Amino acid sequence: MAVNNPYQQYKQAQITTADQGRLVVMLYDGAIKFLNKALEIMEKEKLSGSDIEKIHVNIVKTQDIISELMSSLNMDIGEFSHRLFSIYMYMNNRLIEGNIKKDKTPLLEVRRHLTELREAWAQASKNIQKEGISTQTGGINVAT
Repeated sequence: MAVNNPYQQYKQAQITTADQGRLVVMLYDGAIKFLNKALEIMEKEKLSGSDIEKIHVNIVKTQDIISELMSSLNMDIGEFSHRLFSIYMYMNNRLIEGNIKKDKTPLLEVRRHLTELREAWAQASKNIQKEGISTQTGGINVAT
């Protein structure tokens, strides 16, 4: 499928040329963006049915990204991957809770965790680039 929108072409080029660390940071950026959209809608004094649906859709998009991060882990390399998997599971459970109850508290907690992890991955990616280590392998394997 051809992409005609210049912005979409730019984003697609970014994705196809990014190294693994940058791809992980981009996934975190997307998860945070969707979670922020859900939280922004929750700020309304009175939620309509379409507001509730938009909140749900944005939380599910956040969950989808976390699921992608989970499936990308290399579980053969040790404890780090297993701990990260547990953190992702915890965040998904909190997102489910926040979605069911339309409660901001668990969503704010997940956003804090996502932001902290995003910053850690961004720093790790910068350090790898400084060292000149190639992580371009054509796929995401976030725990290599």
